[in-house]
Amino acid sequence: MDASPTNTRESQLLAHRAETDWAGLTSEQRIRSIELDGYVVIPDLLSPTQMDSIRAELSRLPTTAVDYSEHQRGCSNVHWTDSPTAIRVIALPAMIEFLSTLFGDELICTACDFALSRPGHPGIAIHTDAQPYGSKIFGLGASSPCLVRVLYYLDDLTQERSPFKVIPRSHLSLHSDGNPYRRYLSHEDEVMVTCRAGSAVIINQKVFHANYPNYSDSDRRLLAIAYRPAWAGPIGEVPDHDPERVATLPPEVRPFLRSLNTRAINYDLPNRPDNMARHAPGISPQRWGSESL
Repeated sequence: MDASPTNTRESQLLAHRAETDWAGLTSEQRIRSIELDGYVVIPDLLSPTQMDSIRAELSRLPTTAVDYSEHQRGCSNVHWTDSPTAIRVIALPAMIEFLSTLFGDELICTACDFALSRPGHPGIAIHTDAQPYGSKIFGLGASSPCLVRVLYYLDDLTQERSPFKVIPRSHLSLHSDGNPYRRYLSHEDEVMVTCRAGSAVIINQKVFHANYPNYSDSDRRLLAIAYRPAWAGPIGEVPDHDPERVATLPPEVRPFLRSLNTRAINYDLPNRPDNMARHAPGISPQRWGSESL
């Protein structure tokens, strides 16, 4: 297994950085960014008070190291732990409003995880979260055809403290290099994204992304929450939530923990069904704003 750093410290300091004014984007421009570039940043979603509580809650959770580095650790299923402030982020109004507009459908939360990149972390390999036939790492849950992951950063992302890495528009490639099961140590077109603590990076599951090594002297912590539209279920049955556990969650969170096997497809769709629509704004370029026409 290759455990070498994805980037040297020197190359990381010289990496190409995203220069977008994220705070200045309209909702339409945010949709354009995630659909066209594969990611978008929404700054300052979590308040200092929320972050203090979330950091304290997550610090109590046991973490497990990944197989390639003791310094990259995580804890899955935060929603089943005693972490009330972190759990309520699943229903964060500003994010739910944006994702509801993005998907035009009810939302299902498929994961809520804590990730910790400690000093010495060598960087995550460039990968996608889309596994259309399932995989040993992700199971069938990642076979959903439409999903985003929201990365809430609990520490400032600096050039040296494991900033986010992405290859913009890589999710659009039809080349075999874009096979979602491929992984890369680094890439000449990778882009570094830095932001303040409390901000969120939202990624299309199909975009190639990662993070850089942590060459700083402090941890980089994040809360990662995945959502999909209700129609886009996995290709096969997956282990579902325990209804009794869901009932213990805050009332505003429970609607997002519906069955993970929820899907709305019509396998027997005819060529010309009755009452076909002539209007579908969700597939119009106008969803990106009038300047996109």
